[in-house]
Amino acid sequence: MTYSEKKNRLNSCVIFPRRRRAMQLRRTSSMGHLGRLFLLLAPLTWCYILGAAGHSLPACREQLEFRCSDGSCILRLSVCDGHTDCEDGSDELHCSHLRCKKNEFACHSRRCISTHLRCNGMDDCGDGSDEASCQNCTAAGFFSCGLSDTCLPRNKLCDGRADCKDGRDESQELCGLSQPSLQTSPACKASEFHCGDGQCIRQTWRCDNSRDCSDGRDEDNCDQDECKVNNGGCSHLCLDQPMGFHCGCPDSMKLVGDSQCEEIDTCLESDVCDQLCVHVNNSLTCDCHKDYQMNPTTGECKAKGDEAQLVFTSSKGMHWISMTGTKYKEMVPHLPGPGPVAALAFDRTLYWAKQGSIYRVSTDGEPQNSLVLKVQGSLSGLAVDWIHQLLYWTSEESSSVNVGLLDGSTWRQLITGLEKPSAVAVDPLQGLLFWAQCGNSPKIERSSLVGRDRRALVTSLIRHPVALSLDMPRQLLYWVDRGMRIIFRVNLDGHHRKAVVESNGYLDRPFGLAVFEGFVYWSEEATRSICRASKHNGGNFQVLLSNVTSPGGVVVVQPVLQPNGPSVCGHTGAVCQHKCVINLLSSSPEFSCTPPEKGQNRSQEIPSISRTVPVSTLSDPTFAGILSLTMFLSVLLVGMALWWWREEFMTSRSLTEQSFSLKESQDLLIIQEPHTRPNACLVKETLLKLDLEGE
Repeated sequence: MTYSEKKNRLNSCVIFPRRRRAMQLRRTSSMGHLGRLFLLLAPLTWCYILGAAGHSLPACREQLEFRCSDGSCILRLSVCDGHTDCEDGSDELHCSHLRCKKNEFACHSRRCISTHLRCNGMDDCGDGSDEASCQNCTAAGFFSCGLSDTCLPRNKLCDGRADCKDGRDESQELCGLSQPSLQTSPACKASEFHCGDGQCIRQTWRCDNSRDCSDGRDEDNCDQDECKVNNGGCSHLCLDQPMGFHCGCPDSMKLVGDSQCEEIDTCLESDVCDQLCVHVNNSLTCDCHKDYQMNPTTGECKAKGDEAQLVFTSSKGMHWISMTGTKYKEMVPHLPGPGPVAALAFDRTLYWAKQGSIYRVSTDGEPQNSLVLKVQGSLSGLAVDWIHQLLYWTSEESSSVNVGLLDGSTWRQLITGLEKPSAVAVDPLQGLLFWAQCGNSPKIERSSLVGRDRRALVTSLIRHPVALSLDMPRQLLYWVDRGMRIIFRVNLDGHHRKAVVESNGYLDRPFGLAVFEGFVYWSEEATRSICRASKHNGGNFQVLLSNVTSPGGVVVVQPVLQPNGPSVCGHTGAVCQHKCVINLLSSSPEFSCTPPEKGQNRSQEIPSISRTVPVSTLSDPTFAGILSLTMFLSVLLVGMALWWWREEFMTSRSLTEQSFSLKESQDLLIIQEPHTRPNACLVKETLLKLDLEGE
């Protein structure tokens, strides 16, 4: 080996520790900059988080709470109530004047109501101020036309003729029925005839020697065979007559609505069984579900367990009576008026709606009631999904069906664009949601629990449905029609319709409806009564309670009405064997099934519900800002820590443990394979010594 080569090798070993010291100095300098950066960011971050938290805590829920000037939160119901609830008194500022619209009355309770509701015999203000100084018409069953007008018998209300000077006895707020209009229909059904003015009438009215179209077109060209055109609108058989035609059905079917045929259900046709029915060899056998027992004498199915309670609301509070009317109790007085009511049976909790608010009340006699949530406008219907722990309600102002968690923390509109939605019912075991609307085209519809698979159940012979109720054991849907003054029922597919209770003097202005065992129960405003009758044929009619001031919604509280079962998730028929996760915060509500955790036995799992984080928490912009900043700084600090670890340990390890190949490269920064790592400088010194000795 030449002297120059030996010298180069010696320089390599000498330069090596020098460069290592230089790199250590650079790393020490970098760590100094990193430390100074961290010390600068840490207090700034901490101050920002503390400041943001100071401004965001407590996070007031916009729809339920009012933010005081000092940042604290109180219930919106406490604003302008005459009592100082904020420490700075800001909740009672700017309360001296209540501005109502020109056609509205200013209540002492600081609520605005329509002037047509003034002196109508009902406490619409909640404090009675709208009925103060009015003529005492309610005691004799009359209706007041106002301070300077007369009292009318209640049978003249909503009779199509204005008897009050201002027409309030026929107002839309009071009657709830829009006046008939001759608006043109975009298209008529197959079972309807299209008049020249756009009106649709039944096909069977054509050529019946009675002018039903305003232009008389339904009586033109009556010598032709109507069955040759679209089969006369008949679903099966069309039979032409010398004058007109009529529809017919095969032997195993019956005619429904003049034109449609449906299969005959012998059990529902006879309608003698309270629950289960078996038709064998031209005979019927009745039975009861496991939670009921049959009365051997009457054949009625009676619920096992605790005695059922019939709960109803009125302008004077919430009350309950026994199912036979022999017991009565005032549960929660001084509620601000009648409204729809629903029950969660397993913990004996009631949910009651009025004037855009939903309250939670215990049936155990606790006088306190708590506000669950508050929305704009009034609520016309309310139902509880006891399986998924959800509330459903209808709102005329928003023209929607809505859904929310039972605690009110999260809610959303589910089905929109409806025309005066008036009632809602839910069957979570089947995964079905039902609602009614009573606008110009009244109907009853159903969908899945998340609003999918929507279909109409009842579209004909319906005017003003005001309440829905499910007969769970028989899987039938009941509704009460205020316009027709009849209680109807259909099965859950909209077939086998029947008029159960027809107008009997106690169906002039029905409000609430419930079905239990062998009876239907309803509240009636005109006669101020709570009534019941047989759910089969309207027999055994009974007035359970009379002289009720403005009766409202009714509900039966008994655990058998809300049986346990598998969780139906998402689309109709999708059943979760373990857990159903409900997300109300996505663009469309989502129900999804989740598998059990490891180590759990599927056969021992009980279906449960997992809820999402409340929307008030997720939508708080301050919280979101803090969360975003925290995540960013966390990523930044983790990145700097990883960089420092790499510089501190990886570089050091490379310099101390890895060797450099002196045979292939003289560049000490090029790292080679680690097979020559040990004693790198010792090898260099030995080679140099041998070379020097060789010289």
